[in-house]
Amino acid sequence: MTKSKLCPICKRTRSEEHSPFCSARCKDRDLMRWFGNGYAVPGREAAPEEIAGEIVREERD
Repeated sequence: MTKSKLCPICKRTRSEEHSPFCSARCKDRDLMRWFGNGYAVPGREAAPEEIAGEIVREERD
């Protein structure tokens, strides 16, 4: 017996169209978690000066 993969947001069966989610709604909910700082990449926070320095370097390249 094969277990179907579940949506990471609501735990319903995933939809091929919206994979790895079950629907556009769950896909949007996940995106809002990223925008609202619900998720975070491990590491220290960057200082604003570091971010500005990266932007300047990218513009020069």
